[in-house]
Amino acid sequence: MMNVFRIDVGGPSREFFFKLSRLLFNPHYGLFQYSNSNTYTIEISPFASQIEDSLQWFKFAGRVIGFAIIQGYLLDVFFAPHVYKALLNRPFSMNDIEAIDVSFYNSLVYLQENDPEDLQLTFSVEEETPEKVVEVELKKGGSKIPVTKKNRKEYVKLMVNWRLSRGVQEQMEALIASLRELIPLKYLSPFDARELEWVIAGTPEINLDDWKANTVYCGGYSAQHKVITWFWKAVEYYSNEQQLRLLQFVTGTSSIPFGGFKVLGGGHCFTIQMLRGNPDMLPIAHTCFCRLDLPCYNSPEDLRAKLTLAIEECEDFALN
Repeated sequence: MMNVFRIDVGGPSREFFFKLSRLLFNPHYGLFQYSNSNTYTIEISPFASQIEDSLQWFKFAGRVIGFAIIQGYLLDVFFAPHVYKALLNRPFSMNDIEAIDVSFYNSLVYLQENDPEDLQLTFSVEEETPEKVVEVELKKGGSKIPVTKKNRKEYVKLMVNWRLSRGVQEQMEALIASLRELIPLKYLSPFDARELEWVIAGTPEINLDDWKANTVYCGGYSAQHKVITWFWKAVEYYSNEQQLRLLQFVTGTSSIPFGGFKVLGGGHCFTIQMLRGNPDMLPIAHTCFCRLDLPCYNSPEDLRAKLTLAIEECEDFALN
């Protein structure tokens, strides 16, 4: 067998972590679930404890997040806002409830605006477990403490905390502890929840002007070359999803990092290099260097057809 020496200067590793996260945080595998039916943000599943060695999986998830942050790799995961707050040790709010459960949020709003004594509530709640439904006290002796106008503010706060941590506290603690082993809280505390989302997952919204402004041309290409003009017209024609596919094809990730395209490749700008030779060749991507080798096509139609074929058919990462 021939031994081939290959160098990974970031591209394959970046793509590996991106695709690993796509599997690890996939709700279909049971560790996580969609936070509601109208969004693709996720949270820990309250039934994750049924999965064998689930705590080890959440420790692994924490390490993946931590290592990705350290290396500057983006992950293919968007958590619900309260998950980022848990990672930052920040208190939950009513807005976090509204983001995942509007009906539950509305019930708490109603409670704040009306007399709760008619509802005959106590500081306890019924919680569904894999085995049965159990009564959980929101505070010590809560099942015997009625909710009144005087204490309803405390009740709402406890209900928010319960709703966002029910059945997942042990799993969340395992994930957070593992993350803290790599990145102590003091290094994350300057971020708010939205900023931490950008650090972990970037943003899927592409600013085409920013992309163009931070693209380098070489090998005979320039911003004014006709093939480059055709290239950007093809990208403008693409849907946001196709633009993200192109981005992943060239860089190994389909999200934009905190800071935009100027920090996209960990030191390597998005680069388009002329590929001389047969104009019928497909474009070639070098994810290590965020570089696209683009043949000199004979027409804009040829370019768009070849580029589209490349980004939609070539998905597996490889060491360049």
